[in-house]
Amino acid sequence: MKRPSTATSNSFYTGNKQPLLPVSFIKLPIGSIKPEGWVLKYLQLQRDGLTGHLGEISAWLEKNNNAWFSGNGEGDHGWEEVPYWLKGYGDLGYILNDDTIINETKSWLDKVFQSQQPDGYFGPKIRPDKDGHFDLWPNMIMLWAMQSFYEYSKDPRVIPFMTKYFKWQSTLPDSSLLETYWENSRGGDNLYSIYWLYNQTGEKWLLDLGNKLHKNTANWMQKDNLPNWHNVNVAQCFREPATYYMQTKDSSYLDATYNDFNLIRTLYGQVPGGMFGADENARKGYDDPRQAVETCGLVEQMASDEILTGITGDPMWADNCEDVAFNTYPAAVMPDFRALRYLTAPNMVVSDSKNHAPGIQNEGPFLMMNPFSSRCCQHNHAQGWPYYAEHLWMATPDNGIAAIFYSSSEVTAKVGEGNDVTLKQTTNYPFDEHIKIEVSTSKNANFPLYLRIPGWCNGATVAVNGNAVNANATAGSYIRIENNWKDGDVVELTLPMQLKLKEWEKNKNSVSLYYGPLSFSLKIDEDYELADSKKSIQWDSKWQPGADQSKWPAYNIYPASAWNYGLCLDKQPLVNQFKIVKRRWPADDFPFTQASAPIVIEAKGKIIPGWTIDRYGLCDTLPQSPVAVSTKEERIELIPMGAARLRISAFPVVRPL
Repeated sequence: MKRPSTATSNSFYTGNKQPLLPVSFIKLPIGSIKPEGWVLKYLQLQRDGLTGHLGEISAWLEKNNNAWFSGNGEGDHGWEEVPYWLKGYGDLGYILNDDTIINETKSWLDKVFQSQQPDGYFGPKIRPDKDGHFDLWPNMIMLWAMQSFYEYSKDPRVIPFMTKYFKWQSTLPDSSLLETYWENSRGGDNLYSIYWLYNQTGEKWLLDLGNKLHKNTANWMQKDNLPNWHNVNVAQCFREPATYYMQTKDSSYLDATYNDFNLIRTLYGQVPGGMFGADENARKGYDDPRQAVETCGLVEQMASDEILTGITGDPMWADNCEDVAFNTYPAAVMPDFRALRYLTAPNMVVSDSKNHAPGIQNEGPFLMMNPFSSRCCQHNHAQGWPYYAEHLWMATPDNGIAAIFYSSSEVTAKVGEGNDVTLKQTTNYPFDEHIKIEVSTSKNANFPLYLRIPGWCNGATVAVNGNAVNANATAGSYIRIENNWKDGDVVELTLPMQLKLKEWEKNKNSVSLYYGPLSFSLKIDEDYELADSKKSIQWDSKWQPGADQSKWPAYNIYPASAWNYGLCLDKQPLVNQFKIVKRRWPADDFPFTQASAPIVIEAKGKIIPGWTIDRYGLCDTLPQSPVAVSTKEERIELIPMGAARLRISAFPVVRPL
């Protein structure tokens, strides 16, 4: 089936209340899903690395005189940094059931509750301009942290707190609402929280406020244009029309979100990895795969894709989320999660502290692996894997459960007539095509199980207790299996992975090689040079006094082998041109390094002598393919793009001179 039916309403989990449009999938409360395998490993790395310890090292999270921790809105550091970190940090603690993180999150949120003024406003008293406009952007982020906290704790303070705040918002005249750049662009995040509260309380005045927020948010419904081209704004704000579509039921709003997604990729996203080039902003003439995107942009795109999967049921959003999560986001962070870089590109052969402008738009040390790459990504990265883990499974309107993102995990949820059922998924996906789901239930339960079939997958098969199911599965759809499930039932899903060559005609006829959902990059030997992060730090990214810098190293990464290869291709089937080599699964459950990648591909390539480092210190723009060369053919190794912190992922194609 293409989409789940929304004709019924889930009896156990909060979806959209009338008159909002029903959603296709419903997010389960935090704690319902227990990730395992490599996703759990990533969460543990976050806990032990930058996410878990930012409160000890980031000056923006220092509690002394912090406007978010003062309880009255007075003090410094009162913008986006604290809520950026807290919304991911808190969710990380809830998922891992980590008392230290949970208690620290509560200590911050207690101060946020305390900061609410009699009129309903809360948080730092920021008036950014001479006209005294409130900047609502940081509060939008904090509301998401509050929503997660409520899902986890059912704390009775949350609903009246948000109600009082939105009552205050409703009193603001249009001339004072969402007037500054960031809040105006990102009003959709505020709108999403209004609908979240409406689904808790059903108070109709919130829908009037929704209309008001949309009217005063930047126009993301232009046919051939965007209100701005900032990479993070695009990645999170393009979903605003689809959010408002839930209230209007006017399909033109939903169409606008699809249009925005396609427009930015048509112009600047003819590259692998699910993203687009906008190394602060997308710029005309800068569409080569060496153009980068912020780590903030990566996690916001993943969040948008997860939300849109729920709203629309369209599996293409989950496909794109996987493209970003598997192929781009892992390479933006050091394997130990103790440093990250501000910008990551599909073609990136130097990762250092130099200023590469105007090749990269943003001036500064933005390609370096650094615990203080910038004040935004340093904190906002925290949401990436926790939000992903929370969407591995989702509830369906017909009291069923859906496997949205395949990963080893357990989910416990109410299904059918109210039975509590646990489903245990075992897989090494996306590095393996086999998924096993085991049912655990105290009594038989009749409910539908949905299995997403990715858009790249043809010939998916499914069996229940060893018996093949006639699923007639097609790419980009769902298999729905309704059954009277009993304890010990086993579902086995196979998603056959095949090699696919993607040609980027609008980007010099370059090509990228995919195997299932994984894109592959040239293996480049990486030379890590320890650097002083204090010397290369941005002015607005600061250490706390007394922080031990030696525990948080920064690195420049340089190529220690040739990188300027083009692929040798012929008319033979891809299986005859490339050799897939499968290796042992890593003992530490972490597959995103050169040494641990469970799949590599042997290919043939030739050096392109004229393709070199350019005057900006970047790999030069792609030559037009096919490229005539006289160099010898060599065997080259390709590794998963997410494991390549230096990478060539969009290849020129070579031919004999």
